[in-house]
Amino acid sequence: MTTRQDELVFVPLGGVGEIGMNAALYGFGPEKSRKWIMVDCGMGFAGEEGFPGIDLMFPDLSFIEERRKDLLGIFITHAHEDHIGAVSELWPRLKAPVYATRFAKQLLETRRLSEPGAPKVELREIKPGKRVPIGPFEIEFVPVSHSIPESNAIAIRTEHGLVLHTGDWKLDDTPVAGDITSPDAFRALGDEGVLALVCDSTNIVREGRSPSESEVAATLARLIEEAPHRVAVTTFASNVARIRAVADAAKACGRQVIAVGRAMDRVIDVARECGYLDGLPDFLSADSYARLPRDKVVCLLTGSQGESRAALARVSRDDHPAISLTAGDRVIFSSRAIPGNERDVGAIINDLIEAGVEVITDRTELVHVSGHPRRDEMVAMYSWTRPKAAVPVHGEALHLDEHARFARSQGVDTVVKARNGSVVRLAPGAPEVIGHVKAGRLFKDGNVLIDANDRAIPERRKLAQTGIVSVAIAIDERGEVIGEPAVDIMGLPNRGRSNEPLLDTVVDTVHRTLSGLSRGKMKDSEAVENAVDRAVRSAVNEAWGKKPACHVQVVEV
Repeated sequence: MTTRQDELVFVPLGGVGEIGMNAALYGFGPEKSRKWIMVDCGMGFAGEEGFPGIDLMFPDLSFIEERRKDLLGIFITHAHEDHIGAVSELWPRLKAPVYATRFAKQLLETRRLSEPGAPKVELREIKPGKRVPIGPFEIEFVPVSHSIPESNAIAIRTEHGLVLHTGDWKLDDTPVAGDITSPDAFRALGDEGVLALVCDSTNIVREGRSPSESEVAATLARLIEEAPHRVAVTTFASNVARIRAVADAAKACGRQVIAVGRAMDRVIDVARECGYLDGLPDFLSADSYARLPRDKVVCLLTGSQGESRAALARVSRDDHPAISLTAGDRVIFSSRAIPGNERDVGAIINDLIEAGVEVITDRTELVHVSGHPRRDEMVAMYSWTRPKAAVPVHGEALHLDEHARFARSQGVDTVVKARNGSVVRLAPGAPEVIGHVKAGRLFKDGNVLIDANDRAIPERRKLAQTGIVSVAIAIDERGEVIGEPAVDIMGLPNRGRSNEPLLDTVVDTVHRTLSGLSRGKMKDSEAVENAVDRAVRSAVNEAWGKKPACHVQVVEV
């Protein structure tokens, strides 16, 4: 039985105002004693945003870490990295059971939780359509189409009503692998009454309806059949439908499939176990490549986003140990570059073209479709579910703002513009933002996690722009310099604007500064360090136009 203090709240900690790092909380009860569930626990790729030395980003979950005794479970909508990628890293801070479908569970186990030192996460398989009671919530997974099998929206039932969290979805009546988004299932939810629709915003700025995976499959079949020589296809490793389409096309024209890349291998293994590649012969390893005729091979390669260590990048540089392409071969990018990766992808394409390889992208052929809904698909979802309120998520500011306008155009009276850290009261009363909690980013730096306030990242940005000058000086107890100061420069040009060697400029400045200090100051190591630092940075700025970082160390001997 609910009381006046029992509130149903939505608190996104990642994925709202950005694409990636999805982590959403739903809480029920009085503010001081709420029970919580989390939907997804994903990561982002820091390289896209210019964080030197950082590869991965995670949502800052400190708000729910402090309340982890009240966290009842973590529910995974699907197995993309931006929804599951932080589980291995952050689960030890939460220790709540993780609920996922078979495919997502097995992919988690093989991809993240099989790594050395990975935690023993409590994984529980959940079946779509079955209602799971957990504390004050009742959870039901509702299958949707997306670019990975077993994607689900989540129906969250409470005594205040039903909230529908769509996850990533689209409409596709012929998805090749995976489920359709059933109009009947969502109409039934609408008939039950949807208190709030928390919905994907990724493609809200695009008109019409996304093409089907089966249309991509038909294009791939034609391009593979028509190819005179070798064909290499690169796509997201998690896109089982695309892998299936390539394999079906290869089988139809008598070609063998070779899969190259650890991420691809892991997905293929799980997809076979779950039945998504039934009826297809086993794929060959890269070792088989050299013995196959040029017109009898199709390679599935990782590296569609230009990753420098992935298979395709190595092939484009002609340094892969087993796979090579020559003039007349064909490469199909069955993918689209994620914003920020365009330059790296372009470099690979240019290298391939220079080698005489034919490159096909979605610029000229239907070789890729998005897994997210365009506007006509959104119209269908809103007409089926008829929500009382809408909360746009999974998008940057542009997407969220456009989604808010769209929701109002569909007759939704209450639209809540949330951001990471917003506390949205969904019930009782009209949904609205009632407060804010800590939200932000954590960065994986080597083997440690650092937060956004750590000095390492801004210092690296500065070093990347201006380099560093290192000076070591030995001074005895009388304040006299012993030997020659050791000077080194890194990241600075060899010569300044007057063509003078910058190293000589630094050395001369150090000597001149030391000779100008009084005996009393020479006995004060801190005073020496400060004087040399200021003088060196000023001199280099005069010669170069930039002030480098400067590290001066005085050793008293």
